[in-house]
Amino acid sequence: MLTKFETKSNRVKGLSFHSKRPWILASLHSGVIQLWDYRMGTLIDRFDEHDGPVRGVHFHKSQPLFVSGGDDYKIKVWNYKLHRCLFTLLGHLDYIRTVQFHHEYPWIVSASDDQTIRIWNWQSRTCISVLTGHNHYVMCALFHPKEDLVVSASLDQTVRVWDIGALRKKTVSPADDILRLSQMNTDFFGGVDAVVKYVLEGHDRGVNWASFHPTLPLIVSGADDRQVKIWRMNDTKAWEVDTLRGHMNNVSCVLFHARQDIIVSNSEDKSIRVWDATKRTGLQTFRREHDRFWILAAHPEMNLLAAGHDSGMIVFKLERERPAFSVSGDSLFYVKDRFLRVYEYSTQKENQLIPIRRPGSNSLNQGPRTLSYSPTENAILICSDVDGGSYELYIIPKDSYGRGDTVQDAKRGSGGSAVFVARNRFAVLEKSTNQVLVKNLKNEIVKKSPLPTVTDAIFYAGTGNLLCRAEDRVVIFDLQQRIVLGELQTPFIRYVVWSSDMESVALLSKHSIVIADKKLVHRCTLHETIRVKSGAWDDNGVFIYTTLTHIKYCLPNGDSGIIKTLDVPVYISKIYGNTIFCLDRDGKNRPIIIDSTEYIFKLALLRKRYDQVMSMIRNSELCGQAMIAYLQQKGFPEVALHFVKDELTRFNLALESGNIEIALESAKKLDEKDHWYRLGVEALRQGNAGIVEYAYQKTKNFERLSFLYLITGNVDKLSKMMKIAEVKNEVMGQFHDALYLGDVRERVKILENAGHLPLAYVTANVHGLKDTAERLAEELGGNVPSLPKEKKASLLQPPTPILGGGDWPLLMVTKGIFEGGLDATARGGHEEYEEAADADWGESLDIGEVENLQNGDISMVLEDEEGKEENDEEGGWDLEDLDLPPDTDTPKSASNARSSVFVTPTPGMPVSQIWVQKSSLAAEHAAAGNFDTAMRLLSRQLGIRNFSPLKPLFIDLHMGSHTYLRAFSSAPVISLAIERGWSESASPNVRGPPALIFNFGQLEEKIKAAYRATTAGKFSDALRLFLSILHTIPLIVVESRRDVDEIKELIIIVKEYVLGLQMEVKRKELKDDPVRQQELAAYFTHCNLQLPHLRLALQNAMTICFKAGNNSSAANFARRVLETNPTNESLAKKARQVLQAAEKNMKDATQLNYDFRNPFVVCGATYVPIYRGQKDVTCPYCGTHFVPSQQGQLCTVCDLAVVGADASGLLCSPSQVR
Repeated sequence: MLTKFETKSNRVKGLSFHSKRPWILASLHSGVIQLWDYRMGTLIDRFDEHDGPVRGVHFHKSQPLFVSGGDDYKIKVWNYKLHRCLFTLLGHLDYIRTVQFHHEYPWIVSASDDQTIRIWNWQSRTCISVLTGHNHYVMCALFHPKEDLVVSASLDQTVRVWDIGALRKKTVSPADDILRLSQMNTDFFGGVDAVVKYVLEGHDRGVNWASFHPTLPLIVSGADDRQVKIWRMNDTKAWEVDTLRGHMNNVSCVLFHARQDIIVSNSEDKSIRVWDATKRTGLQTFRREHDRFWILAAHPEMNLLAAGHDSGMIVFKLERERPAFSVSGDSLFYVKDRFLRVYEYSTQKENQLIPIRRPGSNSLNQGPRTLSYSPTENAILICSDVDGGSYELYIIPKDSYGRGDTVQDAKRGSGGSAVFVARNRFAVLEKSTNQVLVKNLKNEIVKKSPLPTVTDAIFYAGTGNLLCRAEDRVVIFDLQQRIVLGELQTPFIRYVVWSSDMESVALLSKHSIVIADKKLVHRCTLHETIRVKSGAWDDNGVFIYTTLTHIKYCLPNGDSGIIKTLDVPVYISKIYGNTIFCLDRDGKNRPIIIDSTEYIFKLALLRKRYDQVMSMIRNSELCGQAMIAYLQQKGFPEVALHFVKDELTRFNLALESGNIEIALESAKKLDEKDHWYRLGVEALRQGNAGIVEYAYQKTKNFERLSFLYLITGNVDKLSKMMKIAEVKNEVMGQFHDALYLGDVRERVKILENAGHLPLAYVTANVHGLKDTAERLAEELGGNVPSLPKEKKASLLQPPTPILGGGDWPLLMVTKGIFEGGLDATARGGHEEYEEAADADWGESLDIGEVENLQNGDISMVLEDEEGKEENDEEGGWDLEDLDLPPDTDTPKSASNARSSVFVTPTPGMPVSQIWVQKSSLAAEHAAAGNFDTAMRLLSRQLGIRNFSPLKPLFIDLHMGSHTYLRAFSSAPVISLAIERGWSESASPNVRGPPALIFNFGQLEEKIKAAYRATTAGKFSDALRLFLSILHTIPLIVVESRRDVDEIKELIIIVKEYVLGLQMEVKRKELKDDPVRQQELAAYFTHCNLQLPHLRLALQNAMTICFKAGNNSSAANFARRVLETNPTNESLAKKARQVLQAAEKNMKDATQLNYDFRNPFVVCGATYVPIYRGQKDVTCPYCGTHFVPSQQGQLCTVCDLAVVGADASGLLCSPSQVR
């Protein structure tokens, strides 16, 4: 017996299975009816209206109804969907024993101790027939499953069969009037609807139960004489066929099994017995210790039985229905109807291979349990429970494919389980000694291996390895080395499924799945309430499994979900792409096509394959609450947002991912108070005052709106709110607004109008409104309240708002992978909303212009200096030109000096050539006079394309690394290379590098001069000096790595000054564009300058902005000036004055393209800010940033390199090359 479900309760007297759902009704001796889900093991409902025991209960086949009959003489019809009794049928005069719905007509048959059987119509709620004839209690009455018959059993020792054909004819309304007339006559004069067809006598005591066979003309009955009798009937008579003896006490219930040729009976002797209906012999007996059995029920569709006893009930199966199978490559081997069959997945055809011996014993559950196949030897091992566990070994003849008729003698042996562990070796578990016997194909023992733990089953685990199952763990055991390779604590494992690469294993127990790797290292565990049946791995490493009701998946991280619902349980054998091949309980192969999109999507998310995720979002129909919840749970609400059409879900997800624009869009469509409120909360959290205000206005939430205007300092709107409150006659709101505004007269007026004269008087008096106070005192007469003496009072006056707070500034951020690719909605909605917010929010604060401040003394240091700019010679540095004659080609050798006596020596390699070969520094190539290779090197290292600024430097380098000797008047000038670091002790044959005229020390001098020029405001001089430094650096050579780093730092310092000074020079040219002037002055303050220069730049920007009425920006610069702790007191004073003046009206008269809160760099060509997160390109030499459109143009800062060019980097020291 395979018990599927058990309950503990009062004595169970009646049982009924639901035909479609996994439900069973149990009626108890206590009067309660329980509705159980036997698959989940849960109590769904209880019905408690009968008084006394309920002995009969039955589900309707198609309606949501069931009927019950009890010892209170009542039959009740219930609707389980409505959870209540619909009506009660009264008529029986004693206990009701059984009730049953007819399978077709709206009838109920009931049997009672009042010795009658009644048939009721549950639609008209009347009794349509009373069957009398028994002369003792009627213990049961049942309709025939197909014909118009009723069988009944009674304690008068008889079984009766009744013909109710006439009743059916009466129900099916006759068409003909004459027929109807005869019908009326029979009704009138007591025509008989039901007649006794047979009376079956043979039992010696009262009969407790009788039931029909589902298809054959047989009846089985059970009685107090402890016998089960089988009766046969034909059209005219019925007779006893056989008697089954074995029960020790009254037989309480007996029935034919719907699918197998067996009879099941139970008895007060505490046993259930199973009988072979053809051989009429006992097959099996199941006993309980203390409980007598009272009732049996069989499931109408499935192989399930239920039995009720003294302390509850059990739902059970007599035999396993899982076919034994084994997958090998493209083939599935399985046993069906005593044949071994093979099914090929590619062709989807099946063949019969060989017949399998039928077990000799006639007890149940002797079919094959497991099957193991060795493909090379074509051998099959079949294990079953025969004789306490045994196996049979068959070799499949090669020619038997498709014939399957030759019976061959199998090699047999006893053992708990047997599996192939190698090509021609199999292992058998010997439980008694807890060891494994390894045998060959002749069934001879090759070796014995004791097992490390007490094992009750073995499974294959790779060649030469076994997976041993114990009660609470599994172990992988190596048969060769006899060592344990891995161990894992698990629930009791029933099936083991390896992935095709043998890297992963799934261990299936009744209610859980454990996934581990080949060494049994635990990966994840999954729990199921419904029993797990089978599983297989798909190509992506996802485990697909079935429960009784679903096909499900399990991802490597343990996330699971449903793929498909099943009508009947199936056993997965293999998965090809989107096709799952299964075996059902009848041994039929079924390919099931599934939609794997959901789990492939989750797998891509898990493996961070976002490109795949993106394409799936765009192309597939992934949707549904579960997927959205999953994305939310995994932290991707912004991805979930793109699946959702439902506005409410969109709204919730947008709020969760902080996407205010989409939330606003959805809130507009939903337009519900609660959603506007939640939008307001989120917008407030993000500092988006415009949307907060909009949300509060939509919900007419005036208190919150007033408070919002208070904290954002919007005095005008607060006044409007007060007027609105007055119109709406909301005294409290009006008073609050007056309090927020600090409007005392209004408060006095409100208190007076509301009739609170004493309070009005006190308010007026305290705030010094004497005339009003006197007027109120007159009205009050003698009741003037006295004010407390000697108390220091502070007035309830709110501070005047300095700033009108708008939306919080937002930082630029780079978009995430999903937003960038998916944001279709946000892109359109953003600008539209910006206007919406400003429309209602843009009224300026009217605090009056700051005219009276002494502006005369805010003079500009830099402007004063501008006039004094001396127009010095705009040269670089003056390296004196040597007075040399034009270059003449030095002759390579005096080839004309041919003489028989004097042979000229072969010319050596010129020093300049040695320099070029030894070095990859551009300066040394230039010094050697090899200008083209020097240019190529600079182009490759720094991306330099414009060499005209470098031309004089190249020439200077070349000239400076040579000296020239005149021998005598007619001879050409001899040039001599000068080496760097030459000494007398050096070897004459080793050539040193060239001496260079430019060095790092010169640059330091030059930058000091440039700083001085900047401080003095001689910007064109300073710019010239800084640029010459930038142009010299590529031709500087230093020795140490530290010097290299200093040179790289110098490039960055000089670049910042060049950019800043270029903007300042540009600003001075723009006399008629004040907005651009302010912007350029502002950007200058963001160049990385020395502190004194930064102060000057800030002072400059502060002055320009203040003069232009941009108070907010001016205040920001003033604050920054003060943060530099200026040593010049007059500058600090000026800054404080500007700050003070600006704070009275913190507004900018004109909008600048400048946001000081957002980190940015300035484009070197267009002088616009490039905020963090925006795309840009850089100069490969000086590192200046440019907007992308400048790609490929010449850098405007260094005037040498091409923007965005590929370059390897500055090479200025031999130490970088070594």
